[in-house]
Amino acid sequence: MSTLLERINDRSATVVVVGAGYVGLPLAVEVAKAGFTTIAYDRSAAKVDGINAGKSHIEDVTTATVGALVDRKKLSAATDPDVLAKADAVVICVPTPLNKTKDPDNSFILDAADMILARMHPQQLIVLESTTFPGFTREVLLPKLSSTGLKVDKDFFIAFSPERVDPGNKTYQTKNTPKVIGASSPAGLEHAVALYRSYIDKVIPVSSTDTAEMVKLLENTFRAVNIGLVNEVAIMCGRLGLDSWEVIEAAATKPFGFMPFFPGPGLGGHCIPIDPLYLSWKLKTLKYNARFIALADEINSAMPEVVVVRVSDALNERGKALRGAKILIAGVTYKRDIDDVRESPALDIIEELHKRGAEVSYADSHVPFLKHGDLTVPSATLQQAGQFDCVVITTDHSDVDYRALVQASRLIVDTRNATKAFRREHREKIVSL
Repeated sequence: MSTLLERINDRSATVVVVGAGYVGLPLAVEVAKAGFTTIAYDRSAAKVDGINAGKSHIEDVTTATVGALVDRKKLSAATDPDVLAKADAVVICVPTPLNKTKDPDNSFILDAADMILARMHPQQLIVLESTTFPGFTREVLLPKLSSTGLKVDKDFFIAFSPERVDPGNKTYQTKNTPKVIGASSPAGLEHAVALYRSYIDKVIPVSSTDTAEMVKLLENTFRAVNIGLVNEVAIMCGRLGLDSWEVIEAAATKPFGFMPFFPGPGLGGHCIPIDPLYLSWKLKTLKYNARFIALADEINSAMPEVVVVRVSDALNERGKALRGAKILIAGVTYKRDIDDVRESPALDIIEELHKRGAEVSYADSHVPFLKHGDLTVPSATLQQAGQFDCVVITTDHSDVDYRALVQASRLIVDTRNATKAFRREHREKIVSL
């Protein structure tokens, strides 16, 4: 048994989590709960100072939990990358966005790798959790870390374990969500599995880092393609004069062979709109066109425009032009009951409405201030809905009294089926997607 494996098994190892965001902080908390000395590294002084003061900046992690772990000296945070020199295990949880041409941007991973590289030492485990294309860990990260002269599987071990974070999910969180792990060798897998089994309830080992990378992309491509399908169904139902929600819900009564997905104003967050394009980019390098991914991206990316047209048409039917209309966007986060606006379709809807001359405000109890590009969007409350020509429900937060919102509003365009219970009674003022 290696010295590193011994330290993992007796939990005397020091673990550094690179990135203290929506993935990194919940992970660091679970690692610390398991008894490891855990350091969250982040370039943001505000995040680091908050963690060291015992405060959480993530809704899914309570301040009480962070405070208790900090008090027990199991969790701390740092902006100094030299903490990596203390690490027995390093887990990389940094963003992997797309660039302007929708190609993968792995610069954050490479920056993290450079920091690790300068401080690597024998007997160390490196695990990448950031989503990337199949082959990245083997083809890019491993050669980079090997350039120190340290030998993989002798001096250090490398693995990939795709993050499976679902912000706002009250049932499945970091500890009880099964975790897939692939490594560069059986020895690497043994070390990575030993670490993850200490704080994750169920670990699923796979044959390679490439396989683990592909697992993540399949998960989110599956969702993106099926959401693209139902978004197109919603467009078709609109042309046919049908209620797409009624059609989908009726189809979902079939006890076999059907899985319901639901339309919406577009895709948001850091995974579903982005991850499938990592896969299609990789396949382009192999001269293969991932057609389902391209079509789903085309449909999903067009949904904010579909919503704006639906708003414009609904106003026109009531003798009101979109230009000069007062529009209230109800909910601007990319999904319900969180505070994350990354890639939120509400932002694209706001931008397009503004371009067309509408006066746009927003109401979201989770987002006290909203700026999109050069546009600062004024806030309002849902109690002021009657002052607007149209309310557009883009996020269906559970803390909203939708009955009161319907009663107060002149016109509602509902992209989330939040007003289902009141649509028959108020059909003259509710337009659904």
